[in-house]
Amino acid sequence: MGNVTDNMGDHSSKTRRGPRSDAVRNRERVLEAAKAVFSAGGPEASLEAVARRAGVGIGTLYRHFPTREALFEAVYRREVEQLADLAEQLKVEMAPAEALRLWLRSNVEFVATKKGMSKALALAAHSTSELTAYSFDRLTKAVGALLERAAAAGELRADISPEDLLRALIGMCYLHDQPGWQASVLRLVEVLVDGLCGPSKRKRR
Repeated sequence: MGNVTDNMGDHSSKTRRGPRSDAVRNRERVLEAAKAVFSAGGPEASLEAVARRAGVGIGTLYRHFPTREALFEAVYRREVEQLADLAEQLKVEMAPAEALRLWLRSNVEFVATKKGMSKALALAAHSTSELTAYSFDRLTKAVGALLERAAAAGELRADISPEDLLRALIGMCYLHDQPGWQASVLRLVEVLVDGLCGPSKRKRR
């Protein structure tokens, strides 16, 4: 009898765990769909379009994200985490200065290819000071780890702070609606990183 009870308990536990797994998958599908829909349509894009693209009902979307702002915030946090994860990946795969260079370029490319979503994310980022502080802190730590590694390897000068570098990047991307801005900002990124490198470490062109 005890075995039957235990087996029933195991089955019940698995049954309870199933919906949670489905919920996690649904949430990820909604976030990925929102990223694509906002990229194309901007912050005013239909939430029904997000639900259709995710393959879920509108009720499922609202259970996870009861307001448009909640969805924007979740997408924003997810993108910040992906950029932070990229920094960790580049630390393993690339030389220190090149890892920093590619991470900065990836930030520029994100803004370039996600203009619609950038507007949506701006609404989320400016809606709460906590979210703005969270994103700046997370990205500062990500770029700080890349800077520290490059400085320790002797590939970059050690007198720039991660906060200063991130502010410089944000400033360079600020006028992203002007024609030709991306090529200009990418050139500035190259100049910035080359300026942080010693002459023998500068990228050969």
